Amino acid sequence: MDAKVVRRQKIRYRTRKKIAGTPSVPRISVFRSNADVYLQVIDDLNGKTIAAASTKDKDIAAQKVTKSEKAKLAGAAVARKAVALGVTAAIFDRGGYLYHGRVKAAAEGAREGGLQF
Repeated sequence: MDAKVVRRQKIRYRTRKKIAGTPSVPRISVFRSNADVYLQVIDDLNGKTIAAASTKDKDIAAQKVTKSEKAKLAGAAVARKAVALGVTAAIFDRGGYLYHGRVKAAAEGAREGGLQF
């Protein structure tokens, strides 16, 4: 594996030791590929994904904006889905990525969508 990937995995595992999502306060997991950002709202106790959104969703992918702005739209979309299911608070899991750029934009979008973390 690439050294960057190994480093991110170590950070990810270290973070996951400390945080876990519950049904009332789930975890928002971020995965960032070169092209897209994927977000999941996860209840770790039951091992269930409550809501998910990504920049590949048709309404988001169709827009001609930057990748960071698409990440923000994905964050807002996952927040809307979670709030509709009765989730108001969450724990943000940056997945070993720096809280910068698309990861930060996704978090800000989720906050604007109505989630608190």
